[in-house]
Amino acid sequence: MSNGDHEPEQGISLADGPVENPDIPSTSPEEAKFRRVKRWLSGTLSQKNLMALTGLFLCFFLIIHLAGNLQLLLPTKVAQWQFNFYSKLLSENIFIHIISYILFASIMAHAIYALVITNNNRRANGKGYEYDRRGVSSKWYSRRMGLLGTVILFFLIIHLRDFWYEVQFGHLPVDKDGQEDLYTLVVTVYRNGWYVLIYVLCMVALGYHLLHGFFSAARTLGVCHPRYVSWIRIAGWIYSVGISAGFALVPVYVHFARP
Repeated sequence: MSNGDHEPEQGISLADGPVENPDIPSTSPEEAKFRRVKRWLSGTLSQKNLMALTGLFLCFFLIIHLAGNLQLLLPTKVAQWQFNFYSKLLSENIFIHIISYILFASIMAHAIYALVITNNNRRANGKGYEYDRRGVSSKWYSRRMGLLGTVILFFLIIHLRDFWYEVQFGHLPVDKDGQEDLYTLVVTVYRNGWYVLIYVLCMVALGYHLLHGFFSAARTLGVCHPRYVSWIRIAGWIYSVGISAGFALVPVYVHFARP
């Protein structure tokens, strides 16, 4: 029979607390803290979180970029001088040069993480799964983010070739103030009707991409509280439609309204 607080065979007092296994080394407070930090970093620096962060950075860049492009809607002479001055100001700013490197890195990282996550999801779901009913509860553009992203990447390649490459390695004309005449380059490109059509279609793809990405990033980063879900959706709609429509407006206006 047992003897009160003592285990009968080993004679160990149960009041002394749990017995440590001598074969398992104890964890020091420093090691436990390091493991907690490592778990936090692995969560914070996960592929989905990094994709969300790079996406939000690109969203912020789009606001700044659109603000610069909207100058093209000003009267012709004012638009030419102001747009060229704005371009010169950016090209001579070392801070903007640093941001441009971060921008290119963010675009590459965002695209790579998207491919990795999509591939992992396909492996996890299995190619032979026949009862996928995601279409019942999700929007079509949420299920076509890969296609939308591919269209946007294709547009970026063309866009960088026609503008960034020409600014960096081409021979731009000079306006009457001696500034590189980027305005004339933009107007010349936007006089091509096919280019404007492709531009507008790509902005439609961008709008749907942003619409899903905005809410998805908020949910991934844990800021999508149930109380504010409707407000986040409204903000996502306003941002996505405003950005895509604003970018699409500029080439259409230049094509039809500029001499």
